[in-house]
Amino acid sequence: MIKVSEAVDHNRSRVRMPSFLISTITRHHDRLPGTSDQDADHLVGLADVLDRLPDPRRVRGRRYRLGALLVLCTTAVLAGASTWAGIVRFAAGLDPALRERIGLARGIPRTCTLARLLARLDGDALDQALGAWVQLQHCDPLSAPTPEDGLVKREAVAVDGKTARGSRTRDRRAVHLLAACLHNTRTVIAQRQVDSKSNEISAFRPLLEPVHLTDKVVTFDALLTQHDHARFLVEEKGAHYIALIKGNHPTLHTQLKQLPWHEIPLMDKTRATAHGRDETRRLKAATVPGLPFPHADQVLQIVRRRRVLASGKLTLERVYALTDLTMHQVTAAQLGEHIREHWGVEALHHLRDVTLREDSSKIRTGNAPRAMASLRNTVLALAELAGWRNHAAAVDHYRSHPDHALDLIKPAP
Repeated sequence: MIKVSEAVDHNRSRVRMPSFLISTITRHHDRLPGTSDQDADHLVGLADVLDRLPDPRRVRGRRYRLGALLVLCTTAVLAGASTWAGIVRFAAGLDPALRERIGLARGIPRTCTLARLLARLDGDALDQALGAWVQLQHCDPLSAPTPEDGLVKREAVAVDGKTARGSRTRDRRAVHLLAACLHNTRTVIAQRQVDSKSNEISAFRPLLEPVHLTDKVVTFDALLTQHDHARFLVEEKGAHYIALIKGNHPTLHTQLKQLPWHEIPLMDKTRATAHGRDETRRLKAATVPGLPFPHADQVLQIVRRRRVLASGKLTLERVYALTDLTMHQVTAAQLGEHIREHWGVEALHHLRDVTLREDSSKIRTGNAPRAMASLRNTVLALAELAGWRNHAAAVDHYRSHPDHALDLIKPAP
């Protein structure tokens, strides 16, 4: 992870923004869309990736470069802007030197210019480019530790859907997005728009096909627990899976519930107090041959006991899951961590909805809701890379220091 260093002068504390992992991008430039050997040395920032996206505008009448407009939008979202007017006000408040560095030396774009551009922008191309770039920043496979005993914790990816509720109109349903997020981070590495939640199943394979998943663990909820998905991950992607089993698979769910769990010893136990709740999780794992699910090796039972601190109310929940990982490939503690971290994607959704005000956004035209969601994903990843753990504090900082925000997106030459 990129580290943030602090330089303190006599008048104020100033955060010096990091430079990007130039060596990582140079080594992996061939995995980013639209790059080649001759321009690898110049691909050192997100701004370069944004400028290489297909431009939906006619050549005649273009006043601003595509990359400049997208850099402006990304920088403004990082500073808390959530509307076209907010982005334009952000641009108007910038120092002229910063506007020139963004690429807006000819003036400030109008709100309709930004709205038309993002409404027509290719959402698939945008998500593919942003996802590939962010994944390279977070995960450098050349520097990753090599497992020696097979029990080193594997990287994991959570797949989950989210509805941008503010995009709903009288004539159109709200935009629904299926995304893949790195565990224990705020980093979305792939995203696709689907018609509705029920269409997540058909979007699962296209979402993960371009993502490097070799020896990674993919976690998903019961809706996405499908035989074809398990075969795709194990046989084609060389990945592993942890699949939750609930009532939408009644026969399999009943079979797992009827296993002699009282005879299986407790494998892992954790306890945490947060968000006004005291929660204890117990995990049991058993190798069961002949399971009616592709490549399944172990069955997991997770018992969650929650107590609300204010009222003392107790709830008890039992959840079952399947994984192709054997007892020689993963420990019970690691399985428990993967399952807990899967629900960390909800924290990312909360940040988008509340801190970045996605739920209240009135941007609804064309592909603009999806494009803005992609930019929100990206700024959360950028703040994570810069070392921020409190994103509300990050927004406050970048609103006051737009030069620092621009440093994350377009490093100074």
